Amino acid sequence: MPRLSLNDLTAFVAVATHRSFRRAADEIGTAPSTLSHAMRALEERMGVRLLNRTTRSVSPTEAGFRLLGRLQPALASLDEALDSVAGFRGNVAGTVRINAPRLVAGLLVRGVLPRMAERHPDVIVDIVVEGRLIDIVSSGFDAGVRLLGSVPKDMIAVPLARRLRFICVASPAYLDRFGDPGTPEELQRHHCIGHRMPSGKLYRWEFERAGQELVIEANGPVVLDDEELMVEAAIEDLGVAYVADWAAEAALSDGRLRKVLTAWIPAPEEVAVYYPGHRAVPPALRAFLDIVKDLRNKEPERRAAAP
Repeated sequence: MPRLSLNDLTAFVAVATHRSFRRAADEIGTAPSTLSHAMRALEERMGVRLLNRTTRSVSPTEAGFRLLGRLQPALASLDEALDSVAGFRGNVAGTVRINAPRLVAGLLVRGVLPRMAERHPDVIVDIVVEGRLIDIVSSGFDAGVRLLGSVPKDMIAVPLARRLRFICVASPAYLDRFGDPGTPEELQRHHCIGHRMPSGKLYRWEFERAGQELVIEANGPVVLDDEELMVEAAIEDLGVAYVADWAAEAALSDGRLRKVLTAWIPAPEEVAVYYPGHRAVPPALRAFLDIVKDLRNKEPERRAAAP
């Protein structure tokens, strides 16, 4: 058998993994037609059919699956070998594409990105806000960010230092007019700023106190699908908002908003960056993950030092 090109083998892995010439071509940076011709030439040189093609789909044959299973770890080892000398080139560079819902993207912007920009100025962090839980591999992302409990089991998860905590807030003027709700049930007589999820459903407000859990159908004159707009609506005296604590930090610190129902705040939820374990980690993503881990490791120290 003639010696095969590493580029052709890498291209085959991309096609077999994505099961799409178009998506594989986007990843490699070539035209789908060029990639299709390259795969036919590879099959001719090997003397075996590797891919089943139809007008709408492409999938590996039995021989293709066997080759894919051998090539993936081999290429991953090769990538790791090349990455091991990346530090000798100087600064880490490249682009990290991350998929995250808006609710948790703010945690990256406030915690990880400033340190990333300071430590690795040549790395571009490209965050795409997406409410639905998608397949980050087939969609061309390096990593995703989700609540830890919703991370797919075949992914490697790295928890963020900061957890996601939901709080109820309202403006002083609104509370002076309508009073502070003493229990979640009292929200039924208040104006609540609704939160529409990407699925189109309204989010049900969750509360917890001494092991007792309550779920409230929040009703009011305003429904929004953005955390920061919900905070703005609360500042404008439109009602009580149920938001992630990070979104309301500035308004709470300068007095434009006040917390309510603090005794009923549910336990915080862990958020994690996740990525596929069967691939070698590119240097730019590795640098990003290192910062996430550093912040996580320093969090106990920060809490211990707090008065």
